[in-house]
Amino acid sequence: MAGRRGVAALATVLGLSLALRSGAAPACAAAPAGLAAPAGVALAAGRMPLAAPPIGGTVHKGKATFYDSKGAGGNCSYPSAPANRLYVALGPTEYSAGAACGGYLDVTGPRGTVRVLIMDQCPECAPGHVDLSREAFARIADPVQGIVGVSYRAAVDPPLSGPLTFRIKEGASQYWFAALVAEHGNPLRAVEVRQGSGAWRTAARQDYNYWLIDSGAGPGPYAVRVTDVYGHRVTATGITMSPGRVQRSTVKMYGGSAPAARTAPSTRPPSPRPSATPSRTPASPSTVASAAPPAPPAPQDGTGPPALAASSASDASRQVDCAARG
Repeated sequence: MAGRRGVAALATVLGLSLALRSGAAPACAAAPAGLAAPAGVALAAGRMPLAAPPIGGTVHKGKATFYDSKGAGGNCSYPSAPANRLYVALGPTEYSAGAACGGYLDVTGPRGTVRVLIMDQCPECAPGHVDLSREAFARIADPVQGIVGVSYRAAVDPPLSGPLTFRIKEGASQYWFAALVAEHGNPLRAVEVRQGSGAWRTAARQDYNYWLIDSGAGPGPYAVRVTDVYGHRVTATGITMSPGRVQRSTVKMYGGSAPAARTAPSTRPPSPRPSATPSRTPASPSTVASAAPPAPPAPQDGTGPPALAASSASDASRQVDCAARG
């Protein structure tokens, strides 16, 4: 028996060595000890939490780090980062293959609370780890700390700065439909498209946040019906086949405050399909704050969703560090 155990241990070490030499990151088969799944997230077979974006009033506790997208709009394919630069990247479980895109979180740390747009994915972040923009992190903690304990929850029905916008993807035609929906406030559940009086066709969400109908939806113009995770449903009409151009509709996802002043949306085309690893320049973390985070006060930014401002992108990636998830 002891001999078998020794052989198994040796095989494990050799396998890990080969994986590291080949450049592959070791897989995390189960949640590390000491990392509890965020409240409200179901567990699969008692192990890793099922993929789902933060929704409802559930408060999650964990930690926050920060990074800089260099003005890029992240894995959610937005033309640029928000003008106020208050955004967040979530780990694969909470990013949930793009299902979290366009929603907002209220994140609370030692200094207070900040509201941030979900626009990116953090490949190495475990559930409970949120990667804020540098500006957002500075609202809730001293950036010198690098890592702090936080609590966070979804912002339900945050004030909207304007009506829904749509961006038809480059390369789209009557035979292949793909659209990016923005300014919806809450995460989306469904997008449906029809031309004229035809039947509604359900678009499939892609992990880079475009909604796709592989066989196309006709030459347009289109009616687009949008439904969010809380059941708000609206229909925008007159959307045309105009690839690469942001089209502003005349309908808001739900009632809210008067539209805020905003810059014109950028028409700079993103890459045809974003990389699975978002553009990121991470900060070097230090020690984790041991004090429990305070209850969430009102967000400091005070306004609804920020406007998008054009900027350039820069690519940088980080390897998965399973040990850091403890």
